[in-house]
Amino acid sequence: MKLNPLFSALILFIVGMHSLNAQKQEVKVAAIGFYNLENLFDTEDDPDIKDEEFTPDGSKAWTEDKYSEKLTNMAYVISQMGTDLTPNGVSILGVSEIENRKVVEDLIKEPLLAKRGYEIVHYDSPDFRGIDVGLIYNPKHYEVTKSTPIAVDISVGDLKRTTRDILHVEGLFDGEPLHILVNHWPSRRGGEKKSAWKRNKAAKMCRAVIDSLELASPGAKVIVMGDLNDDPTSESVRSHLKAVSNKKDLRKNRFLFNPYEDIYRRGLGSNAYRDAWSLFDQVIMTESLAKESDTGYYFHKGQVFNKKFLIQRSGQYKGYPMRTFSFDKYQGGYSDHFPSFIYLIKKV
Repeated sequence: MKLNPLFSALILFIVGMHSLNAQKQEVKVAAIGFYNLENLFDTEDDPDIKDEEFTPDGSKAWTEDKYSEKLTNMAYVISQMGTDLTPNGVSILGVSEIENRKVVEDLIKEPLLAKRGYEIVHYDSPDFRGIDVGLIYNPKHYEVTKSTPIAVDISVGDLKRTTRDILHVEGLFDGEPLHILVNHWPSRRGGEKKSAWKRNKAAKMCRAVIDSLELASPGAKVIVMGDLNDDPTSESVRSHLKAVSNKKDLRKNRFLFNPYEDIYRRGLGSNAYRDAWSLFDQVIMTESLAKESDTGYYFHKGQVFNKKFLIQRSGQYKGYPMRTFSFDKYQGGYSDHFPSFIYLIKKV
């Protein structure tokens, strides 16, 4: 059988699956993920945002050499994601904590990524720190047709408050319509319970977008990804986004499928705080992607990318993700979050 030229670069992988009666099935494999890049700032002082600490004269003494090393480190992580099953790595990658479009352009020019030919979707968010979300994608695999930033209003009365937009990207994934919603929900600053309403609002907005898409096109394939600043079992994710781990509940309740709930219950996380793991970085999907299909792409498995080289080996934060800074002390690490990604497969 001939492959679609758009996807000819993806590996054909033989997998044995219980859902296929343990018989070998030839499939296409693709990886889609998310990565919080932990303060990927350039070294220039932007007067419109609070980025002074990430300048050569700022508290972090953020120089071109450090910025260059950060880019190389981020590129190395991304270059490794998904390569266990597909040599071309992630076809689509949502990112957060990026200062602007330029830093993502610099990232995809890194030698380890440049050969893939990644392209970018980015809009400036109204976040007070100036950090945004964005999307990196391989145009050989995903053809972007439309993109929109969606504001999340967390104002209180006359007090204007801003956070990151939700990035909605529409396109054709190997010829199949696919929507991506990239998120970075409000932080837990001030306490988890006191700030929960902000993340609940972001979840409700995200859910409203999905409901609208499914109303216009029943069975729409939608992936929700991001640093949600909440765990898979949190109120925002379970009650407002309506994402669950049991596929039996999907159609009956119009829920989303969240493979990261089972991962979280097994004690795995993507970020750590006060010696406790959280799993804020999740990739969630509509039923049309969650269940096995004879014609289109569907979920195979999800994972947290927590290879040994990403882990702090000593000191106070031994076992945590090895981050770029410990407070203002430069460590030359990667990010305070592990990335997460899923594999989709399609029978051929």
